[in-house]
Amino acid sequence: MDMEGEVVKSRFKRVCVFCGSSTGKRKCYRDAAVELAQELVARRLDLVYGGGSIGLMGLVSQAVYHAGGNVLGIIPRTLMSKEITGETVGEVRPVADMHQRKAEMARHSDCFIALPGGYGTLEELLEVITWAQLGIHDKPVGLLNVDGYYNYLLTFIDKAVDDGFIKPSQRHIIVSAPNAKELVQKLEEYVPVHDGVIAKASWEVEQQQQAPQQVGFNATTLQTEIAL
Repeated sequence: MDMEGEVVKSRFKRVCVFCGSSTGKRKCYRDAAVELAQELVARRLDLVYGGGSIGLMGLVSQAVYHAGGNVLGIIPRTLMSKEITGETVGEVRPVADMHQRKAEMARHSDCFIALPGGYGTLEELLEVITWAQLGIHDKPVGLLNVDGYYNYLLTFIDKAVDDGFIKPSQRHIIVSAPNAKELVQKLEEYVPVHDGVIAKASWEVEQQQQAPQQVGFNATTLQTEIAL
């Protein structure tokens, strides 16, 4: 697949993409994954993702890799079976569990983009949004709202704002657009809003003898790797 063209300068180096292990029933979702890969390659952005090669995960990772882009897949050892994830491309980094996977994906990325997906995609997306809300990181979070896929989610969030569960300033944590080019440009222009919820809070990967590779929030040390 030829994705060569004019290189667009970016403020980012690596983009974390959350997406489904299924391709969905509609062609527009598959097209969106490839178009996102093309946009990343055009901006010379590395891809960080969950390490699988099936579904939209496979499409976006393979498209970036075969166009000459760098791909880092982070996957729990229990999911490394070929029957579960298929053949992966680029660098594959095994981790202990799902919690460490998310922390490592976040630590190695400068921003986050969610393609259409299911429970896992939503869980990953909402966690990094919550980290931004708490002040754990300032990294932009984008929704690739393919053909209105995330409209109901955005409506729900607006309802939560209206009913007082989310501050209006925190609604702007989520950046959305219908196509990859527009979304990445919005992420480039994103300016975080700090309202002092938890200043300089942090999420760290604890290295303890009694619980090696355990992921946890440490409010005492307030040290982080994700926000770097």
